[in-house]
Amino acid sequence: MLESFEAGFTAWLWPGFSAILAVAVTYIVYRLALAVFRHFSESRTVIRLFLDAAARALGVVFCLLALAGSLQTAPPDLPLMAAVQQVTTLLLVLAITWAAVRLTSAIGEVIVALNPVLEGQWKRARKVETQTRFLVRALNILIVIIGLGAALMTFESVQHMGASLLASAGVGGLILGFAARPVLSNLLAGMQIALTQPFRIDDVLHVQGEWCWVEEVTATYVVLRVWDLRRLVVPLQWFIENPFQNWSRNTSELLGTVFVWVDYTMPVEPLRQEFARLLNESGLWDGEFSSVQVTDSSDQAIQVRFLMSAADSSKNWDLRCAVREGIVTFIQEHYPAQLPRLRARVVES
Repeated sequence: MLESFEAGFTAWLWPGFSAILAVAVTYIVYRLALAVFRHFSESRTVIRLFLDAAARALGVVFCLLALAGSLQTAPPDLPLMAAVQQVTTLLLVLAITWAAVRLTSAIGEVIVALNPVLEGQWKRARKVETQTRFLVRALNILIVIIGLGAALMTFESVQHMGASLLASAGVGGLILGFAARPVLSNLLAGMQIALTQPFRIDDVLHVQGEWCWVEEVTATYVVLRVWDLRRLVVPLQWFIENPFQNWSRNTSELLGTVFVWVDYTMPVEPLRQEFARLLNESGLWDGEFSSVQVTDSSDQAIQVRFLMSAADSSKNWDLRCAVREGIVTFIQEHYPAQLPRLRARVVES
């Protein structure tokens, strides 16, 4: 056994050294070429963005290609040559898959570089970002599936099973489709959302009674950031099957309302003047719209609605709170007797 090991080691000595030398030279040349290219190229060019994203993966691919080429020149009767070539081919397929995933992941940065966002184009920017994320994740899933399939095909046993696998593909496809129905439905929902754009990144939504922002969109679910910094994770299929409110679909501007109940003896004009003063002194009002109206009445009080506009939902919420507090303070200080009260008549018997 020792003699056979020595014989195998002796047989692999020169081919192994040649393979290691080829890999080392390839890696050094690749690193030098990469450094030279980065030195003479701009940082935000398309080729540079792709290269920076897949630099490590491409280095592994080139080294494995050099190793595979070196093994092709070695004597075919070397011990374990078939196993070494199969492992090299498997690693090469996985490395190419890794490089392809890294290249597709850089598509988002490339699209941003090719479409610089100008001031005032927030809607177009969020639309491009949302569609890009869906596209990148769909491509990555497809590349991983193809890469894993190619990696499995490097084994002879899997190749011989190809005909039987093809024959049973129909039944297996039905079983797999039924088992993965929730995942597939979310993937299809993601494609539909990417095309129709019912919401985008940073849109303000009202979902299941929560006021939240779209923080992240994946291939199967959406991460929503609630106003108190909680995270709400919702499957994509939910957005297809259920109605929801998008407060920034076309524009981020919103109208906010404050309702106050006061007594019938309360004059409306002082409230209108105080409301105008509060808006003018507040830096949250965008100056577009304001209104004061009596919108309801009961047998005991009247309802006054204060309507105001703001640039976005966050400012609108803060403005509503400030106006509500200011109006209540004004009534307490100047018209305390006009707060809602219960009237009764005492009848003497």
